Amino acid sequence: MELVYLLCSIISTTITSLLLSVLLPFRRISTADRRNSVSLYQGTVFHERRRPVHHSFRYSVRYALIDLDNAPDPPPNHLTAEEARSASHTNGPVFLLTIPPSVGYEQNPLSVYYCYDVEGETQTLTKCIAEVTNTPWGERVTFLFNPNSDLVAKPLHVSPFMDMMGKWSLRTNEPADNLHIVISVQHPELGNYFTASLTAKRVAPSSSDNHSWFFWLMPHKVALWIYWHALKLWWKNVAFVQHPRYQNSTYREDAIKRDEGICLCPSFGNKEALNHLRGAKTLNNRCFTWTDAKWPWC
Repeated sequence: MELVYLLCSIISTTITSLLLSVLLPFRRISTADRRNSVSLYQGTVFHERRRPVHHSFRYSVRYALIDLDNAPDPPPNHLTAEEARSASHTNGPVFLLTIPPSVGYEQNPLSVYYCYDVEGETQTLTKCIAEVTNTPWGERVTFLFNPNSDLVAKPLHVSPFMDMMGKWSLRTNEPADNLHIVISVQHPELGNYFTASLTAKRVAPSSSDNHSWFFWLMPHKVALWIYWHALKLWWKNVAFVQHPRYQNSTYREDAIKRDEGICLCPSFGNKEALNHLRGAKTLNNRCFTWTDAKWPWC
């Protein structure tokens, strides 16, 4: 049944994107305010799986770094600046790194909120919030991490070729002219067997005035890479792992228990702060906030 839903979703998205692409040249887009609140980045995503078989790939990607306090149009389906500050217990500006929707389609395996503290005239990046979305299920998990280095129990089934027993090691630099994010997976049997990274540079505003054209079909390209390399892993006989919800209804609670054993992931704080995370279906007092997918995957 999920395969039928997936095919219907692909067909619907294709038709919608084609129609909106035809209309895109006729849209009147004001970019004056956006230039002051959005920085554009272009770079490369790199994935490497070392076990049980070696498989690696890279693709070009474009991201937007949005000043959530000054953006004229806050991005939909994401936290506001106040929500991010409440969750991270910071008092300064908040910037969201994400791939904006394009011609009716959104695909964001990873978005990151950079949350700053301000003391006097000093502004310091102290917390980050990761927003991870799986494909094709469309589920999302949100959690805090230390940008310098952090380790969290894997809370989401992000790939049908990985089980839930890994730990995610995350680190990122402060976004400036260069941006770098690294996530590696540490597994009790396979060891440090997987690494994903984003390396990007800021794009000069003069070369990217129209954001709609800059990100045209970018989410679609990301989705195509995901499905294409999933097919390659299947061809290489990597074991297919079914979504844990079909075998273990408590897999989210299990992730919380594993994370408590790590004791390195910072806490969101109290439940009142967590309630600001829109659409969350499951709340906890530690790191993870899950959001179930909309139709057809819910």
